[in-house]
Amino acid sequence: MRGRVTKKIADKFLVDGQLCVARGGLKENGIFVGDIVEYNNEEKIIEKVCERKNLFIRPPLANLDRMIIVISPVPKPDFVLVDKIIAFCVKNEVKPILCVNKTDVLDEKLKEKIERVYSKILKICFVSAKNNDAEQLKKCLKGVCAFAGQSAVGKSSLINVLCKEEKELVGSLSRRVDRGKQTTRVCSIYELEKGVLVTDTAGFSKLDEGLLGIDERSLCNYFSEFLPYIAKCKFSSCSHIKEKDCEVKKAVSEGKISLERYESYKKIYESLKGRKNYEKKG
Repeated sequence: MRGRVTKKIADKFLVDGQLCVARGGLKENGIFVGDIVEYNNEEKIIEKVCERKNLFIRPPLANLDRMIIVISPVPKPDFVLVDKIIAFCVKNEVKPILCVNKTDVLDEKLKEKIERVYSKILKICFVSAKNNDAEQLKKCLKGVCAFAGQSAVGKSSLINVLCKEEKELVGSLSRRVDRGKQTTRVCSIYELEKGVLVTDTAGFSKLDEGLLGIDERSLCNYFSEFLPYIAKCKFSSCSHIKEKDCEVKKAVSEGKISLERYESYKKIYESLKGRKNYEKKG
């Protein structure tokens, strides 16, 4: 039999609703939530892990198809994190979707900014978990979909709305520090409908430079709007930050690339470079 691992429970795995164990050496290689496996239906033993589309260690998840990047008016959106996750998706062949939650308190100015900066980069949907309105998001879901973003933007609440029941523990926003309390404890996959599976994974929301898996010199390749201009730069090793005759910088000055995305690029570039320098000294 062939099926998908939807949850890991200690040293056992839930496959198509059945609790299975791994055969011998499979434990050494690891079995991840999202894996397609071949298993013995009678003995409930996983015998083989099929070839993966992608694999992530933190969070432990395989074969991810789409990433739902959730932001909201409160807490204030961290667009640098959004741009990190988009670059991460491009690198790992995952389709990113930008989901703006809490439209019941979304002002027009922020909405216009989001659309101006991101409408040409990826699909944007506007929803309100509070009002049980997630229709735009539901239309964007296909395959295995993970939710990422800051705490308290409503990732778990949206999953609850999509699944029509309490699949995840929903936390409350900390009023004192205006930041959310992390409530997701395990990585599980839930079938929303045939062909659509969702998971809430904390690790993607803590995507630091180490997990990004990108060198600062290749970072520009994961900003899709940069691509038409990179090859036209005077220097092949152009960082698109300080060099003269940089076509990317020129495109920014002419409004062909958004200044906000370019500023994010510079911040991520410097963070990646700083991390590499720190590791060399260490």
